[in-house]
Amino acid sequence: MEPNPTNQAQRLSPAQIRAIYRQGEEAVVTLVEFLQDQIDQLRTRLKALEDRVAQNSRNSNRPPESEGLKKPPAPKNLRTPSGRPSGGQPGHPGHTLEQVSQPDHVVVHALDQCPCGKCGGRSLRGQGVVGYEKRQVFDLPKLRLEVTEHRAEVKCCPVSGQRVCACFPAEVQVSAQYGSGVLSFLVYLNQQQHIPQERLAQLCEDLLGQPLSEATLIAATQRTYDHLDAFEQAVVKDLREAPVVHVDESGLRVEGKLHWVHEASTAQVTFYGVHAKRGTEAMEDFAIIPWCQGWLIHDHWVPYFSYQDSPHALCNEHLLRELKFLAEEHQEEWAEGLSQLLLRSYRRQQKQGPFTERQFDYVWNRFHAWVRQGRQRHPAPAAAGGRKEQSKAANLLSRLERFDLCYLAFLLDPLVPFTNNQAEQDIRMVKVRQKISGCFRTLHGAQIFARIRGYLSTCRKQGHNLWEATKRAVQGQPFMPKVSIAAA
Repeated sequence: MEPNPTNQAQRLSPAQIRAIYRQGEEAVVTLVEFLQDQIDQLRTRLKALEDRVAQNSRNSNRPPESEGLKKPPAPKNLRTPSGRPSGGQPGHPGHTLEQVSQPDHVVVHALDQCPCGKCGGRSLRGQGVVGYEKRQVFDLPKLRLEVTEHRAEVKCCPVSGQRVCACFPAEVQVSAQYGSGVLSFLVYLNQQQHIPQERLAQLCEDLLGQPLSEATLIAATQRTYDHLDAFEQAVVKDLREAPVVHVDESGLRVEGKLHWVHEASTAQVTFYGVHAKRGTEAMEDFAIIPWCQGWLIHDHWVPYFSYQDSPHALCNEHLLRELKFLAEEHQEEWAEGLSQLLLRSYRRQQKQGPFTERQFDYVWNRFHAWVRQGRQRHPAPAAAGGRKEQSKAANLLSRLERFDLCYLAFLLDPLVPFTNNQAEQDIRMVKVRQKISGCFRTLHGAQIFARIRGYLSTCRKQGHNLWEATKRAVQGQPFMPKVSIAAA
């Protein structure tokens, strides 16, 4: 029998190999070629597996939690030492606990006997007080619910004799209910601190002595969600007009199925939306990206390029991780050289300001010089012959050739950041929520979380106290977002 080199799954038994040897020299040559082909395939597969094992959160897009509990390798940071000492720098505002001028309570400790040790402990009860040394203790008061009873007067009409009753406030609707303070407390702990409903019920019973029903929390979050409709519309309008918008997406389990959290943000506002799709269908439904007028900053998710009315800039942090992996695991000199070029250009821009046209041309030429060097090791596939699978390095080089200006956009416009860290930081808390509380049981519940979380993130960015912001949202008077500073 003759082996078929194209059949990767074929394996020869010892008996088959001996039979081939008996067939003569031509069959042996065919066997050697077949075995060499199998060896090459196994080497390629082994290298791919070794690359997968070598990937971590420092040289790829894998999150840190994917590394489990094993001890991480010695860090090889992309940053260079600044030369400054660790800790707070001069001028950094401190947060040391300071005494207040008007304490809530004062406890005076009397001095009855002299402790100086020279007078034998003489009595000081008849001596006047010449001063005080002060120490203050900051503590929580005993937590308890305060009950306010609303009484509406009932009177008889002197004309009709009919009994009439005064009106209760609009927020007082039933005979016994929680006030906005308690509801805000529940919404804040659930949406901002990610405490699950079951644990939140236990917390309320332990701290307040009052059991909490799941329906109470659901009603409070639904009420807050309804009150934030106008807020979300204002955020969408602001993002459409912003000169720079960061976008990202991440998987989320909803109703036992994979959904996607889509995020769009600036330094001033944040929008979250949950959708069953990851691509353009979701982007069209949220109606932000198709209407954007400024730069779109992202990590090369291809559907973003469907919208060409906005210029695109790609995250160089993602690129640096890919280059770092190739330099460390494959000893690709061009990857190390390109990485250093990007970092030097960024540091120079930070210190000296925007690049001139001549300076940009120099960086662009050096960029492509390193790419050409990489192409010498990983040639582009021929156009004919169908589509052929490329290595990671070859795929990256193709992307660098096609999207060179998207990676160098931070040198073209001072408003464009070097990375997409804004979006990654904003979406990180969504992942934290999923780790703590797991998936969402309903799509509507996920949408409630997304809108409230977007409101809290925006309030944080604009300097509002989140506790006060939550109370205002529950009461139907949420903070409205200020226009992004860059957009203004």
